[in-house]
Amino acid sequence: MPRVHGILETALYVSDVKRAADFYRRLFGFATLLESDRLIALNVADRDVLLLFQQGATKEPLETAGGVIPGHSGTGSNHLAFAITRDEVSEWLQQLESEKVTLESTVTWTGGSQSFYFRDLDDNLVELTTPGLWSIY
Repeated sequence: MPRVHGILETALYVSDVKRAADFYRRLFGFATLLESDRLIALNVADRDVLLLFQQGATKEPLETAGGVIPGHSGTGSNHLAFAITRDEVSEWLQQLESEKVTLESTVTWTGGSQSFYFRDLDDNLVELTTPGLWSIY
């Protein structure tokens, strides 16, 4: 059987794509891979892509030179998690504080992993988690 090699893209639907991208670039230092009126794609750790879609702008199919991208959309509060190392926890907590991001919750998991939860500007739940939460990380 052929094998999937990871999740390449994670998408959030946001009310103001430029404002959301500025938040993620400022907080995490993500570089921009692509920017348009309907989406901004950010580089996450040189292996993943965070897609920030303008709410409502992607419901209809999009004709491109290479083919049609089917329509898609999302609403409500979504969730994503970013992997961090244990030795960077205090730096991340300082970074959140310096950006005036309110920590909503901290969870210590059975295996010793810690998760730190906060909201982005569109009320999406963002998690920073240390190794040990899942057996694969």
